[in-house]
Order: sequence, then C-alpha cells, then structure tokens
Amino acid sequence: MTSNSPLLGDFIRRHREKVTPQQAGLGIQGRRRTQGLRREELALLCGISSTWITWIEQGRPVQPSAAVLDRLSQTLQLSEAERAYLFNLAGRADPNADKAHAQPPHAVLRIVQALDTPAYVLDRYWNAIAWNPAAAAHFIDWLGASPTPDHPPPNLLEFLLLNPVARDFVADWEGRTRRIIAEFRADVGKHLDDPQLARHIRHFQQSSPIFAQLWSAQDVVEREGGRRVFQHPQQGQVVYEQSTLLPATSTDLKLVILQPLGIGFPQNSG
Repeated sequence: MTSNSPLLGDFIRRHREKVTPQQAGLGIQGRRRTQGLRREELALLCGISSTWITWIEQGRPVQPSAAVLDRLSQTLQLSEAERAYLFNLAGRADPNADKAHAQPPHAVLRIVQALDTPAYVLDRYWNAIAWNPAAAAHFIDWLGASPTPDHPPPNLLEFLLLNPVARDFVADWEGRTRRIIAEFRADVGKHLDDPQLARHIRHFQQSSPIFAQLWSAQDVVEREGGRRVFQHPQQGQVVYEQSTLLPATSTDLKLVILQPLGIGFPQNSG
C-alpha cells in the first residue's frame, strides 16, 4: 500500500478541529480562537513533535508509523470505519485489525447456521473459523470439532496441500490447486507485511513442493465462484455452485456457500 499524503493530511486536520481539549482530556480553560485541538496539543497527546504533525497536515511525503497512526486514531476518537480509512490513506496495515475481526460478526454466524447447505467462514490466513453442520458433513476430513487453544482452526490450504485425502476428494485437484494458490496470493497481497502471514507462507513453502513452485510463479487471479465437483466418500460424486461473499464490516473474512447442483455429474464438469 502507498500513502496518499494530501488526503491523509486533510483528514487528520479536519478531525483535529472536531475534538475539543476537554474531550481529549486536557484541562484548558479560557477563550480560544478555535474549538478544536491545536497542532501542538495533538502532537503532545500523541507523543510526537508539532513539526511532524504540521508536515503530515501539509501533505508532505512523510510516512507515519502504525504506532503513530494508532495514537492519532485514539486521540482523535475515530470510529472503526474512520480508523480503517486513516490507515488506508497512510498505506499502513492496522495492527488492531486482526483483534477487531478475529471472530465473524454475529450476523454472519447466524447466516452460516441458518443455511442447510455447506457454509463456512475463512479468515485472512484461510483458516476456517466458523462452519455449519452441513459443511462438517461434506468436508468430513477437514472440518470437524470447533477449534480450541490446543487445536488450531482447520486451514483450507493445509487440507488441500498436505492432506492426501484432498487429491481424491477435489475433482481436478491439480487445476484447482493452481487456481486457489493464485487466488490466495491476490487475497493476501494487501497484508504481506503481516508477520503471521509471512510465517504462514513460509510453512507452506517448506512443507509443500507444489505450493513453493506455484507461489514462485507469481500468478494472481481474483477469487471466483462457479461449479465445484467433489468425490464424497459416502455420497459419491456431488456438484455444488460456490459463492464467496465478503462481509461489509469484516472484509478480511470470506463467507463461502456451496449450493448443490446435483449428484452424478460428469467428472470434468466445471
């Protein structure tokens, strides 16, 4: 991500002017020409120099760190949406984003559980963090009991790449694997400065030769839905139409829904 310095400066200045000294916890009395915080007051509250605040507001090509942006967000009393916008303007990943969206919103959980077709939620690392009974019944070698501190959440790439069952379960396993790894690269591109994600990628590079080969190819494609064919150990060949939705308030999450198209389709369908 790259910084948009003029918009960032204007955004900070506008919100600085909205916060009064009293709201910010400063015991300042008497008449003032401005209702909002002065630059030097904002700098004091954020633990940075007033010159730095001036340069940011003037739109100079400075690069405030994530820690500085965090203090600005708190001092300016930004909402979650405003904080996300601030970090986007600065071209920085918000270190609190994972904490805010570690679990899917209740509305998404209700949708997952209300569906009678397989549905599950993936986080930015493609860990499954929620699923319904229909998904557990379909992905019997992947989705089981709910994750616990001793058992990390099931990961889609871990299943696809390292579980030998996946090669028979997923029709055209090689083609799907190539596509999914390219989709994963597109999906995580905005988070490549995330240390946990870097460890995640290194794990697959070291444990899966096909991941290492395809990751180095640098292929990038958008995630798409469409027909998915599986060879279920109990039901035989089943075909689904897959849709992937991004919750508006948690765009790091993906709600994946499989709607059945029928049983016994030719193996090369989709």
